[in-house]
Amino acid sequence: MLRVLRNTTYAKLFSAQVIALLGTGLLTVALGLLAFDIAGDAAGSVLGTALTIKMVAYVGVAPLIAAVVDRLPKKAVLITADLIRLGIALLLPFVTEAWQIYVLVFVLQSASATFTPAFQSLIPSVLPEPDDYTRALSLSRLAYDLEALLSPTIAALLLTVISYNNLFVGTAIGFTCSALLVLLSRLPARTDDGPALPFWQRLPLGAKVFARTPTLRFLMLTNVVVGAGTAIVLVNSVVYARGVFGLGEEALALALACYGIGSLVVAVNIPWLVGRLGVIRTMITGAVVIVAGLVLTVMVTAFAATGTGWFVLLGTWVLLGMGTSLVNTPSSRLLADASAPANRNLVYTAQFALSHACFLITYPIAGWLGTVNLTGAAIALLVIAVTAGAAAVVFARARLLRASTGTPADSAHHDH
Repeated sequence: MLRVLRNTTYAKLFSAQVIALLGTGLLTVALGLLAFDIAGDAAGSVLGTALTIKMVAYVGVAPLIAAVVDRLPKKAVLITADLIRLGIALLLPFVTEAWQIYVLVFVLQSASATFTPAFQSLIPSVLPEPDDYTRALSLSRLAYDLEALLSPTIAALLLTVISYNNLFVGTAIGFTCSALLVLLSRLPARTDDGPALPFWQRLPLGAKVFARTPTLRFLMLTNVVVGAGTAIVLVNSVVYARGVFGLGEEALALALACYGIGSLVVAVNIPWLVGRLGVIRTMITGAVVIVAGLVLTVMVTAFAATGTGWFVLLGTWVLLGMGTSLVNTPSSRLLADASAPANRNLVYTAQFALSHACFLITYPIAGWLGTVNLTGAAIALLVIAVTAGAAAVVFARARLLRASTGTPADSAHHDH
């Protein structure tokens, strides 16, 4: 898996990703504690609103910006997005009202909605061999999981000597280093074929590819399952840790770290799992694991009033992390196989927007309904995951798996 780092361009881009992720991880912990400071036990509602705004930026802004910048140099786009995120991170420590969180989160996530798809769409050009790309996906997922594990741990250690507001400085440092590494990278030349399409033709192009490609329609269903499992963790971990179980600030970091551990365990094994099961079957397995995790979440939440179950909750977060990684890590293989260099950024942006559109439903349920009835929120998310997961399994068995030979390549591209 590490051999792909011999490619110097990918090594620099991967390093940029890792450093920025560490900074973002500190931001996640600090934002949760900031919300609790401002809103107390209603922190879940504040976080739910902030994360919903984040999804609005991802869903509404990402396709528009992608269509605007699609013909611009990727390096300039990536660096500009990093600098905007840097500026917002430096402003967050001065927030005193919930509405200020909402405004800054919208701007920051609009920049992220520009950066992430552009960054991801570069990797298949940097590593054109399918096996190398699969290793890169696993390594990328590993980076996300290590961030989820290390960032909360680092945050917990830092919180013993500094206030949480200082964690935003770490976020700013991460975005600064990311911009510098992108600047030093030699990115591939554009390989677009044919005349440039006008803006209004570029705008819906990625969504059209999704609509006509069976594997990507399957991917959309699994996005819904991931959205349900992720929402309960990201929105309500601070409520479970601080409000339900009455634990300290470090408990939030521990909960998020457990989610990262589960994803990490899977990420290091994805290359051989995909080799044995294929992309589609691996993703279906992940959807089943997420549903199982949500079942346990409902059970833990229902008995949370007794004050017990903290360690069971941590184990459940590990399980949800495993399921999320099983779905998300190999999913980009479907995107790479369904797109060409000329439209790859737009296809990746469509996945970025469509996958995050799921959170426009799941985050408000986790946050707003969770403020009123935490058990009800967990049940509602379970129902969403079961419905979408069942539809994905039926769709895969009827349209995709019968065409699969069991190899990663065969299970990732057919019936386009």
